[in-house]
Amino acid sequence: MKFLLVSFTFAVLSTQTLAEGAHHATSPYAQEAARDIKSLSETDVDELTRGGGWGFAKPAELNGYPGPSHVLQMKDRLGLTDDQLLKVQEVFDLMQARASEEGKVFVEAERELDAAFRSGTITESALRDLVATAEASRSRLGLIHLAAHIEMTRLLDACQIAAYGKHRGYSK
Repeated sequence: MKFLLVSFTFAVLSTQTLAEGAHHATSPYAQEAARDIKSLSETDVDELTRGGGWGFAKPAELNGYPGPSHVLQMKDRLGLTDDQLLKVQEVFDLMQARASEEGKVFVEAERELDAAFRSGTITESALRDLVATAEASRSRLGLIHLAAHIEMTRLLDACQIAAYGKHRGYSK
């Protein structure tokens, strides 16, 4: 009898807690509702429009392909020659310029997608086009950043690449 009473009390309290939780649950996105572009923070927009990495190059970076920005920061520790430094700077400048240009395209595509939903008149056809435009730009951004990492392996020797990994904390 005691077992039934305890079980019944537990069941009632659990149900009450679940019901209250459902009414008071706040979305983890609630603070993002005020954003100009809902899918991008101001920090994201800044990074994308200035040509920052935004995590696009992680497959390269974490698999032993140094990034030009970090190579420039570590130029003395890596012992870059003057010729290497010049070439790394050229790769970085080109990557950043192209990424900045494409980043602006991506931000605008996300802005248009957001506006289409905000208008309340978006159609599935329009959605398909808007998403395709944004994702094509995102793909180009990834290629820009990843290609620069590949180029770094052509400019650095094996010892410099190993030192890069060590200084970045990737060595085992």
